Amino acid sequence: MEQQKPKMQRFTYKDFEQMFPDDASCLEWLRSFLYPDGIFCKKCDRVTKHHRTLSRPSYSCDYCGHHVHPTAGTIFHKSSTSLRTWFHAIYLMASTRCGISAKQIERETGVTYKTAWRMFKQIRTLLQEERMLDGAVEVDETYFGGERRGHARRLDNKKPILGMVQRNGAVVALVADNVKAETVIPEIHKYVLPSTTIYTDTASWYNTVQGERRYRHKRINHSAGVYVMGDIHTNSVEGFWSLIKRGIGGVYHSVSLKYLQNYLDEYSFRYSHRKDVEPMFLTFLRQIAKPPDVC
Repeated sequence: MEQQKPKMQRFTYKDFEQMFPDDASCLEWLRSFLYPDGIFCKKCDRVTKHHRTLSRPSYSCDYCGHHVHPTAGTIFHKSSTSLRTWFHAIYLMASTRCGISAKQIERETGVTYKTAWRMFKQIRTLLQEERMLDGAVEVDETYFGGERRGHARRLDNKKPILGMVQRNGAVVALVADNVKAETVIPEIHKYVLPSTTIYTDTASWYNTVQGERRYRHKRINHSAGVYVMGDIHTNSVEGFWSLIKRGIGGVYHSVSLKYLQNYLDEYSFRYSHRKDVEPMFLTFLRQIAKPPDVC
């Protein structure tokens, strides 16, 4: 009997409330995550024992009194919004497949729309990942924005998006200037490892994809009404496009081109980690980092 793969653990709002009932519990989680081996005191030049400072969100060295601020250099830095509200917003964003609007975060957390939008933007910066793809990778393009003019389908007023999906794995989605070979091929070389099998349609800009990277290139002829031929198809990447279009159209309604890549990063991160066992909320949290020279 084939062994079932473990599914992602459930993490309900009740779990969230129990784990993070207040700001202090959020700060303690942040301290434990950012300093798993203990806090290094720069004045003592070693890892020392620290105690929580009640008057501020910091920890003080037991020996010299030097303060360390876990929120410094993170998305929470100098924010007047409570740490638990930040964690709540991250939980809301991580608990949906198609995204959640800043307006909904405003309603759920009680902050102003301006604050909700800023939190929204900052949390998205956590979700930028550099990934390399291999094995079997499907490559396709879609278009975003613009308006339909007359009876003809015009693409000159739309923004192309290039997608690369590793079957049963991660995805890379990029806003592209165009879909010419000189633009598309370097991006494929950047994110897809050599000797990978690449699946595309018959668009002309994929003609030279093999190049020096020793890719195996298989193509499906959509224009002939063929969508699957054995293992040759682009269904995975097209499914990802459907997820994005449902999310943007149904949740956000419209997205400016200025922030489109940020939205793609969010959808790509959630898709790439969809098979993780750890709850998506904790996966989001573990993206929090701070510069190495900031205390």
